[in-house]
Amino acid sequence: MVGGEISDYTKMIAECREEALDRMMAEATANGANAVVGVRFATSEMMEHAAELLAYGTAVVVEDDEA
Repeated sequence: MVGGEISDYTKMIAECREEALDRMMAEATANGANAVVGVRFATSEMMEHAAELLAYGTAVVVEDDEA
């Protein structure tokens, strides 16, 4: 088998991405933020058949501008 999509792997990566976002938002909320800007993802292979997915950004407090 050469090429093509491995649907189970694609699904697993999508779930990992959602979990990373949830953890990032929980950490931001715990530190008093109500939003995260400049969100980025990074992946790396840790060993054969194992990878990590990171989500990172800047936690901020967004306020209404009542000028």
